[in-house]
Amino acid sequence: SSTMSFSEAEVQSARGAWEKMYVDAEDNGTTVLVRMFTEHPDTKSYFTHFKGMDSAEEMKQSDQVRGHGKRVFTAINDMVQHLDNSEAFLGILNPLGKKHATQLKIDPKNFRIICDIILQLMEEKFGGDCKASFEKVTNEICTHLNNVYKEVGW
Repeated sequence: SSTMSFSEAEVQSARGAWEKMYVDAEDNGTTVLVRMFTEHPDTKSYFTHFKGMDSAEEMKQSDQVRGHGKRVFTAINDMVQHLDNSEAFLGILNPLGKKHATQLKIDPKNFRIICDIILQLMEEKFGGDCKASFEKVTNEICTHLNNVYKEVGW
């Protein structure tokens, strides 16, 4: 469905959890991408300028990796601000999904990978409760992205 059902309490705890991550958006975003590229090397193929980088250290220092990590976190942050407004949430997510499907041709399974790594990092840094309060958000993001992909005939 296109509507989301977050209770007020869920919205508040998800925002609280995310804020802890977003304080260090660039570093945490970079950590997430470097983990994704290291643990799922095939994901690097989408980023032509990351292809030659093999060491995690090299990736961590890359302005392009850092920049993209920050962009990912900024987009999620925008969505988190609109968990109580489906229309605004989808207004951010839909164009993003379309771009990744049609222009960038990113396999949608990679969104689940990146969301799982974000949750893993949350748990490591801030514990299981923090992770638990953000899990529903990542599920919504992935569900709606998959819907966008279906709509564009992926």
